[in-house]
Amino acid sequence: MKRSAIRMAAVAALFVAMPAIAKDYTVGKLQISQVWTRVTPPASRVAGGFMTITNAGTEPDTLIGGSALVSQKIEVHEMSMDAGIMKMRELKPGLVIRPGATVTLKPGSFHIMFIDLKEPIKQGAPLKGSLVFEKAGKIDIEYTVEPFGTRAPGDGGHAMPGAGKGSHH
Repeated sequence: MKRSAIRMAAVAALFVAMPAIAKDYTVGKLQISQVWTRVTPPASRVAGGFMTITNAGTEPDTLIGGSALVSQKIEVHEMSMDAGIMKMRELKPGLVIRPGATVTLKPGSFHIMFIDLKEPIKQGAPLKGSLVFEKAGKIDIEYTVEPFGTRAPGDGGHAMPGAGKGSHH
């Protein structure tokens, strides 16, 4: 009897330790997967949103914006290196996803920028929002919240050396 109780406790611990499984979404010919964000420090006014978008269609489409309940607005951004300095800029009119292409929004690259956070993003319930595409239209999504410092879903928040250095333009 004790062995089965120990096994059940071990199995339960595995499920608690496993990262939340992100939902997949489809809008038009676009497939959206691994939608996530990170916990933010209490004083943070901005945060990033990340995902993978695949265009299964024959025409390009453009991610032009969206919304999130936790922020006043969101923008589509690109982060790049310029003379050893990390710089961030808004993509206008947005991020083009070419036919047959897969684009990954991730830290240090393309991402959604939550601007003017109404409250810190905390571990727990998913963060509700939406994305808007030029052709496919609007889709409601949920961001899985990962630990502070996460570089990829499920990495447990092991930040990359030098993360956080750079400028926001």
